[in-house]
Amino acid sequence: MAGERVHQSTAGAITTDLKAERLLSGAGSTSNPERLLRIAGLASRTGSDQIVSEARAAALKLEQGRFYVACLGQFKRGKSTLVNALVGEEILPNAVTPVTSIPTILRFGEKRAGRVRFKNENAIEIACDRLADYVSEAGNPENVKQVSVVDVYIPCPLLRGGMCLVDTPGIASVFAENTATTHSFLPQIDAAILVLGADPPISADELALLRKAKELPHLLFVLNKSDRISAEERASALNFTRQVLIERLGLRVDSIFEVSALEIIQHCQSQRDWPLLIESLRQLEERSGTQIVHEAAQRSFIRLSRRLLAVVEEQRNALVRPLEVRLDRIRKLQEVVAQAERALDDLGLLLTGDQQRLSRSFGERREEFLRAKRALAHEMLNAAIKPLPRGYGPRYRRNAMHAAQGIARELTLPWLESEGAHALQDYHRITKRFFDLANEFLSKYAGMKDGDSIALPEQLPNGGGFDAPSGFHFLDYIALAEPASPLRYAADLVLAAARGHAVIAADAHSFVDLLLETNTERVRNDLDRRVAESRKQLEKQIRRTLRGLTSTAEQALERGQSAAAMGVAGVTLGLDKLAAVESELDALANEEG
Repeated sequence: MAGERVHQSTAGAITTDLKAERLLSGAGSTSNPERLLRIAGLASRTGSDQIVSEARAAALKLEQGRFYVACLGQFKRGKSTLVNALVGEEILPNAVTPVTSIPTILRFGEKRAGRVRFKNENAIEIACDRLADYVSEAGNPENVKQVSVVDVYIPCPLLRGGMCLVDTPGIASVFAENTATTHSFLPQIDAAILVLGADPPISADELALLRKAKELPHLLFVLNKSDRISAEERASALNFTRQVLIERLGLRVDSIFEVSALEIIQHCQSQRDWPLLIESLRQLEERSGTQIVHEAAQRSFIRLSRRLLAVVEEQRNALVRPLEVRLDRIRKLQEVVAQAERALDDLGLLLTGDQQRLSRSFGERREEFLRAKRALAHEMLNAAIKPLPRGYGPRYRRNAMHAAQGIARELTLPWLESEGAHALQDYHRITKRFFDLANEFLSKYAGMKDGDSIALPEQLPNGGGFDAPSGFHFLDYIALAEPASPLRYAADLVLAAARGHAVIAADAHSFVDLLLETNTERVRNDLDRRVAESRKQLEKQIRRTLRGLTSTAEQALERGQSAAAMGVAGVTLGLDKLAAVESELDALANEEG
């Protein structure tokens, strides 16, 4: 049988690859917390503390029959308001500025209560009216309180069946940590509601987020704040979103629910697609809730079993092979990693040149944009200034400057979206060599295994988006738009009295030029930074993966040496223990649920 190898040293031992196939075939009935706890017990016998911890967490979630439906999207899409509307009460804080900075999980409870879990694994109980002290930027700036997640228990019928609604921090806000927090929480969710808007309909950051979440079996799409835009604008936003999802992600979306969570909270007569959204969530819970929980358990069971088998196999080899062979193998692994790291250093110099070319190319497109839009901006500003009242000079200046701000923003932000997508494509192109090189060394590792059946780390995919979030926000120079200088105020009074409004209008035209110049340059700086930081994080990820090649072998060697110190009896005992773990795991995978 192709790929089936049997160890000479341990009669009847099954290789990791073949064992994994049997796990896959027998894992159809793994939605049992006891199985996951038994994996934790088996892992503890091999000293695999991380597997123990993950298996226990998965078992607890399965035992409680919970599955997470997370609201995802850009900041200020109204995610917190949407969650409040779904549960029928304003329990989550919301405001004009970005609020949510910590994942907040709403789950069923007979009484309202809050529970704050900290990164040090401690927890405290809080009243629900104190949520803002822990989940908001105002109450917990930059997460100085080191909160991991906040649980909110409410007697909501929608959550009675095990569905938990998760309010996640909005991505792409000025708080970069919020984006990172949401991305790191993604592996824990089982379904998602992507909350969209109209300005823009879907952003490059949301695409990057969705690229990681699109493998979820259940995705819902909501166009929130539909009351604020016309039917024409809604249709345009929906068409644009569908087109982008198909072209960029190959994701065809039939239904995008048009809702206004605020209208629901305010009990307005118009409900738009709200009943359809609620019905979809109820169906998700009634028809798919059990299936979602089952699928999550199945994924955890197979993933953790694969990892445990790899540990068992490595530890067996450390026991049965001569010390010289084991040390030589680790030296070879270390040499492969060292070669890879040297090659990454050399490649980094080449990619720096690619980044510089990318920046220059962006600069050229920026100049094209300014040439194309500057004249249009002045035409639009003339049209906006013309009807302004000319009596009071300071008011005329303020209105003219605000018109300049609006025009510059209107022209710049759509361009920012297109440039973000363009930069993402360039980023994929220049980092492909990183991925190809790393996978080449992983292949070298696979080729030197000499009959071992140790699980090879999965190849790194050249996918994903920017790991570094956008820090761009439109700079509107409010001090220039609304000058507080007494001299400026007096001068405007004099200009108005002398009918010198043309001077103020000329200042507004200079102001729109400043806004366009400054903000387009800030877009370039932001993208340059994101490319550089994302590449840096990517290098760390690749180096961490490569260095991880030796860790299991080194740990197994240490355990093997301890057993060898006890002589033949110690080695025999070690092999028997590993065989027992493998046998129990095999039986566990084939049990009836």
